[in-house]
Amino acid sequence: MEELATPTITRPRHPDWIRVRAPIGEKYTHLKGLVRGLQLRTVCEEALCPNIGECWGAGTATIMILGDVCTRACRFCAVKTGNPRGVVDAAEPARVADAIADLQLNYVVVTSVDRDDLPDGGAAIFAETIRQIKTKSPRTRVEVLTGDFRGARACVRTVIDAKPDVFGQNVETVRRLTHVVRDRRAGYEQTLDVLRIAKEIDPRQRTKSSILVGMGETPDEVIETMRDLRAVNVDLLAVGQYLQPTRNKRNLPLVEYVTPEQFARYREAGMNLGFKYVASGPLVRSSYKAWEAAVGMTNDK
Repeated sequence: MEELATPTITRPRHPDWIRVRAPIGEKYTHLKGLVRGLQLRTVCEEALCPNIGECWGAGTATIMILGDVCTRACRFCAVKTGNPRGVVDAAEPARVADAIADLQLNYVVVTSVDRDDLPDGGAAIFAETIRQIKTKSPRTRVEVLTGDFRGARACVRTVIDAKPDVFGQNVETVRRLTHVVRDRRAGYEQTLDVLRIAKEIDPRQRTKSSILVGMGETPDEVIETMRDLRAVNVDLLAVGQYLQPTRNKRNLPLVEYVTPEQFARYREAGMNLGFKYVASGPLVRSSYKAWEAAVGMTNDK
């Protein structure tokens, strides 16, 4: 009997517009050395961000607090997953603030792994980190990208009351693919609720979300997601290309590379829907050029 050939998965060809420049430059090297010396965790490194050279070269970084073990296992992410067993470093907010002061950053994004093992999902540590940074570096603007806190209003209030300049929670993908892309404890409506609650608590609070494309969604679904985000008054949006972080079966395979022309159409659609700023491009991530969005500068992607 003739043996059947094992089917192979054809991966999309790597296009020219997904070329990531090797991180170089004096500022990048200086910041890398400081980050190492201060024992900071950055999502730039943990999540294998393709923009680490550009952002660190510009003297900015995204700091990750609350450890490096996530309680969730979203299939687009490279961060390791497990059970941190409630371990929290109470001194971390002060240490991070001291590091930010040493780094002399004008803008910092503070994010974290999901901490479902904590009763407040880490909200108190987020809030204290914001307060400490603003005390020790009064001129530094602080953006936070939090977990969804299982939709708990009290946890969102804890963070908003600390007065971040931008509050972010990523929807990540379109409604139809949420159960495939994200951990089962996450949810499309849950993210929208968190963003809505943030605005209800403080209508002046700038909010932000992010969508990854190339995972099998359609352009119409992306536009629908934009409309849903605008319906809860989200101000800032990032749209970027999904890049499979590892060949591990846990990570979703890439379905397609979205063209720069389509990213331009997404940006135009987002601006027409009323977002104050839309970063849309193949290498855009939620914190990419976050300082530009915060001051309303023109997007060059």
